Amino acid sequence: MLLDSLREQWARVQQMQVEIDVIERRLAAVLRETPQCQQIAEIPGVGLLTATAAVATMGEASSFKSGREFAAWAGLVPRQRGTGGHVRQLGLSKRGDVYLRTLLMHGARSIVIRHRNVPWIAALLARRPYNVAVAAVANKLARTIWAVLAKGKPYDPTAFSAAA
Repeated sequence: MLLDSLREQWARVQQMQVEIDVIERRLAAVLRETPQCQQIAEIPGVGLLTATAAVATMGEASSFKSGREFAAWAGLVPRQRGTGGHVRQLGLSKRGDVYLRTLLMHGARSIVIRHRNVPWIAALLARRPYNVAVAAVANKLARTIWAVLAKGKPYDPTAFSAAA
């Protein structure tokens, strides 16, 4: 009975993998057909899922006044509390699209892991905890996506690798 149950579960897993492959092919076709997706897919840390999700959820990039506004909409900026002119920054607001924010955080995590020796990432990791550094890179990634889409210019690697 156990072996039959395991075989059934294995068959379900394989069927699910077939369905996932079909969806990934559809998304790859959307990526090939959409210029905005192609533009932001060139950014390190942005892959197929992040590019298509960012374009789909953002809509028109010009609807956001700045990259910070887009990052705030995605929930990647600190909440602020203050009184009497003194502003305290708290944790991430976590508002906005959970799926897009998750993809941006995973992309940022891959950037931090792969590029630990890049001077600005190394300096960031030296002064902040790992997860805070990942959130900062995700914020920068969101702002870069907005800049590429809103200004219509191709991704410039020197702009992203500049000091954070």
